Amino acid sequence: MITNTQILINLFEYEQLAKAHLPKMAFDYYSSGAWDEITLRDNRAAFIRVKLRPKMLVDVSEINLTTKVLGASLQLPLMIAPMAFQCLAHPDGEIATASSAASAGVGMVLSTLATRSLEEVATVSDGLKWFQLYIHKDRGLTRALVERAYAAGYKALCLTVDAPVLGKRERDQRNEFTLPAGLHPANLTKISGLDIPQGQGESGLLTYFAQQINPALTWKDLEWLQSLSPLPLVLKGILRGDDALRAVEYGAQGIVVSNHGGRQLDGAIASLDALPEIVTAVDGRAEVLLDGGIRRGTDILKALALGAKAILIGRPVLWGLAVSGQAGVADVISLLKEELITAMALGGCASLEDIDSSLVRQT
Repeated sequence: MITNTQILINLFEYEQLAKAHLPKMAFDYYSSGAWDEITLRDNRAAFIRVKLRPKMLVDVSEINLTTKVLGASLQLPLMIAPMAFQCLAHPDGEIATASSAASAGVGMVLSTLATRSLEEVATVSDGLKWFQLYIHKDRGLTRALVERAYAAGYKALCLTVDAPVLGKRERDQRNEFTLPAGLHPANLTKISGLDIPQGQGESGLLTYFAQQINPALTWKDLEWLQSLSPLPLVLKGILRGDDALRAVEYGAQGIVVSNHGGRQLDGAIASLDALPEIVTAVDGRAEVLLDGGIRRGTDILKALALGAKAILIGRPVLWGLAVSGQAGVADVISLLKEELITAMALGGCASLEDIDSSLVRQT
């Protein structure tokens, strides 16, 4: 295991080294997208298409990155996206990620399919935590997950709405992806005994979704979900302005503009390209966040300029985890923080309030 993370100077280098550390099945599971991986690539390309228009002769001797998301303070506008099975990358998995996030003053969204239970994660992290939810066909199981998250101190429910069925990820199909012996979805095995089946010519995760996740979920079900706890509701996976408006009408307090990292509907619009329409539709009635494709501090700056309140980062956290556990995750966050500070200074923005749409031009 690499312990001297300082030799890695950007997130791309972490990905290269993580590939050498991880078994092929695990790396392919983390890195792959659906079908031809068009949306996966376009998430990154969207940031390249947006150009910055820096402001000059601004006092940037001090840069303030602090913000609030749903009323909770963050030291920088960043949260860790919900990602399943983090113990595939490192034995400490979600425990290491949560500890690093709390130390850095950023938020974390814990996946329903985490390999450490939501209670375990809560014991090691006093930072901002949301719980990502898949609604199962078994409503009693869904209710139990919500009640546990509320009891453990999670501050919001982050409902994934773009996965009524699982996108076809051909690398996982080829590898017959399943969890190795000893790893389980800890939030589910604790109360129901559910596990990821063996592949048998298919991805075990795809089989699990087909068996367990409710594809009949509609807007009307949001009322039932919100009746289970007082936690605010965040919808993750919105890509259209009309859906964003409907989310607000049904009580959502937050929206994550996301295409699931290119892992669901291939050919879907890049998250960054969808952002302006959604910000306009919501018109301040809910907080808008974004994930997908962020690899540099300049990417965060562009997302904020186009209206995001904060961003979520996914795969690079897994690369840091694979390379050096908790220290690797901490370094990934630190690299993004330092890059954002530099980008803001060079862009003429001393605080997040100085960032607006005049800073960017889409080509």
